[in-house]
Amino acid sequence: MAAAKPKTTKRAVKPAAPLSLGDYLQKILTARVYDVAIETPLDAAKNLSLRLGNRVLLKREDTQPVFSFKLRGAYNKMAHLSAAQLKRGVICASAGNHAQGVALAARRLGCKALIVMPVTTPELKVAAVRSHGGEVVLFGDSYSDAYLHALELETQHGLTFVHPFDDPDVIAGQGTIAMEILRQHQGPIDAVFVAIGGGGLISGVAAYIKSVRPEIQVIGVQTVDSDAMLRSVKAGKRVALHDVGLFADGTAVKLVGVETFRLARELVDDYVVVDTDATCAAIKDVFEDTRSILEPSGALGVAAIKQYVQTHRCKGKTFVAITCGANMNFDRLRFVAERAEVGEQREALFAVTIPEERGSFKRFCELLGPRAVTEFNYRISDAKQAHVFVGLATVNGAESAALARQFTRHGFATLDLTDDELAKEHLRHLVGGRSALAHDERLYRFVFPERPGALMRFLSSMHPGWNISLFHYRNQGADYGRILVGIQVPRADKQGFREFLQSLAYPCEDETDNPVYRLFLR
Repeated sequence: MAAAKPKTTKRAVKPAAPLSLGDYLQKILTARVYDVAIETPLDAAKNLSLRLGNRVLLKREDTQPVFSFKLRGAYNKMAHLSAAQLKRGVICASAGNHAQGVALAARRLGCKALIVMPVTTPELKVAAVRSHGGEVVLFGDSYSDAYLHALELETQHGLTFVHPFDDPDVIAGQGTIAMEILRQHQGPIDAVFVAIGGGGLISGVAAYIKSVRPEIQVIGVQTVDSDAMLRSVKAGKRVALHDVGLFADGTAVKLVGVETFRLARELVDDYVVVDTDATCAAIKDVFEDTRSILEPSGALGVAAIKQYVQTHRCKGKTFVAITCGANMNFDRLRFVAERAEVGEQREALFAVTIPEERGSFKRFCELLGPRAVTEFNYRISDAKQAHVFVGLATVNGAESAALARQFTRHGFATLDLTDDELAKEHLRHLVGGRSALAHDERLYRFVFPERPGALMRFLSSMHPGWNISLFHYRNQGADYGRILVGIQVPRADKQGFREFLQSLAYPCEDETDNPVYRLFLR
């Protein structure tokens, strides 16, 4: 997956005269992609459709041999090279999807492919390119470094540069996706949602759709931190971003192409900008419907459909999202799962201040009622007040503000953190630390059944003289929740505490003598 692209467009192919829609239609109809690419399915997202009240179809480019649409454009470009050019070989710079497409296309065409990748590229992606027969050169710390080095190697070795997006043959190859969509679904389609990085995919899709079914809207999707195309269209000229966000790294492009900007400006009907949380929620939505895991850029179209439906209050429409890639690093899944609930507006986060007195913790929990608690972090730190970090399951985004007002009315000062990036990404993991007030503290790990009332049963069984000094809980969707609890038990109450643990019948582990506890919490 390509990360931030440099400002230069030295190797972008610039036709002597702009190609017309008719020219592009002909190029798409005659594109050579199926020697290596497959015609991907157009699947109904049944659960998501039911929830949104609109028909959502997924164009499954994540099922390509390289798990991305990039193979289409790369192969079409290379299939149009002369025999002499193929004999000399091709070169590209990429950190992922385009690299795999070029490598596989080169193997099919029997030519050498030199792929320049940053030294920071994960070994998984380097290995994938090599498995397709590509020769990998690792250079520089960023895509920009790799790109400039690739241009030098192109000149030195007489290779042909295969641009990831700003080339009519690459654009035409990507346009075959739209050709398949309209053949697979000949009924009404209200809009097709397309992720935008450099613009090759949306240029090809828009060129075909506006030639054949101009009534269908083509809607571009970008992230809030990588919106170079939208800014360029608004400015009437290409705008280079100083920095780009790298979560959706497949669309993290600083400067869009010359030709792709021209086509998008003329043909794209509208744009939707989505954030990280919405993208994570869309990854989860697609998984629940297909049991497939998309990369962030591959889920942008789905995230945009959800946002578009909410904004325009659509009902009974038919929307298509191109799920353009599935090259997801496994270690990202923890982050995606963490943020999906907030992105789906199913979780609200709060900082709540409660009096540091016996029974206040239980009184606050009673106020929560039957609502599912997704997270609870607390550490005793002040003799008068306690600050807790709370996550609650919600139905929609409006609930967080209403809950904050409810807590405040009952005497618990509350700060709504649902949209606070610092809280979501860092502070939720940092609540805790040592406390001079935590005398006579016993530390236990409990396994709770995830069912309504389990937490209140625990609190109701406690002796009124025992104080909870630490509490950490996170609902991770399992049948059992794991909770860490610090309880201040006077030495005279040891026997009563043992009887309390036996009465709970919850599996538990005494961690009071754990050296980690002594290092960081005691």
